[in-house]
Amino acid sequence: MSPLRPTGLWRRAAVLAFAVLLAAGVTAPDAFAASPHRAAGTRLGDVRVLARFDRAAGQVAESVALEPGGGVIIGMIPARQVVRVAPDGTVRVLATMPLPPGGGGTTPVIGTPVVTGVARSDRGAVYFLYSSGRGGLTGIWQLRRAGAPRRVVPLPAGTMPNALVIDRERDRFLVTDSAGGRIWQAPLSGGAASVWSADPALSPDGFFGANGLKVHDGAVWASNSDRGTVVRIPVTAGGGPGRAQVRATGLAGIDDFDFTGRGTEILAAINQTSKLVRVGSDGSQEVLLDADDGMQGTTAVAVRGNRVYVTNGANLAGNNPDLLLARLRR
Repeated sequence: MSPLRPTGLWRRAAVLAFAVLLAAGVTAPDAFAASPHRAAGTRLGDVRVLARFDRAAGQVAESVALEPGGGVIIGMIPARQVVRVAPDGTVRVLATMPLPPGGGGTTPVIGTPVVTGVARSDRGAVYFLYSSGRGGLTGIWQLRRAGAPRRVVPLPAGTMPNALVIDRERDRFLVTDSAGGRIWQAPLSGGAASVWSADPALSPDGFFGANGLKVHDGAVWASNSDRGTVVRIPVTAGGGPGRAQVRATGLAGIDDFDFTGRGTEILAAINQTSKLVRVGSDGSQEVLLDADDGMQGTTAVAVRGNRVYVTNGANLAGNNPDLLLARLRR
């Protein structure tokens, strides 16, 4: 989820932004038609808008889960929605979560209930995170072919679940808790969650700590928005966490990230400055897309083969939440 930290009043501004998104009458202009980025050393081309979202309805694109055939599942804040984007850009709402008792004002950090991370299992089951404070709705939810979504893993009301991944090797969910600076685990079959890691490298520094999350090459990787870092935590033989290692710094406002397929090279969505940054295995950094390419509050990135999907939340920057599709040039 995208915290943004543009000024010393960043926390107040972030909360205010979510309130503004909920207000009626917000009108979004036409989405920016991004053109291929031509900066020297670029690794992306053929950048285009695949889908545009309704900011007035709170459709702030937050997270991405890829489906076979080019479809995409996206979590929307604060519309409390899960949507599917077809390969042709058609958008369909799959679920809208109810408000908790009292309206969700007890939701940690931001004070309004939100749908955040999404994930898809190998069997096609779609899961998502709902953070709603007190009221018994916070946790991991599963879409069903018929009927309302069902909660499969409850999480404490004081957590801010943000990114959701499926650790296929160990049949478990992993979830970042941005408020608590932790990573939770729970059985893929559902049930009780437990803290997998509360390493200090995951902790917030005033607002959002652990945010994006991936499992890669025998380790769990997480971004820390406040600290501008990417952290690698080795997975032990028993499935527990090893000692955390900071693998990248200088990425203030980082949200989600994904691996390109070249070792530990990643593409990082930098929400604060509306950029997509390539971070090499050696820690070197290169801006691939920025505001001139239509980046507005960049929230998530997902790579499949030579396709790169990027969501723009436009929460504290711009008015055009959308989904971009680009081609990765290797």
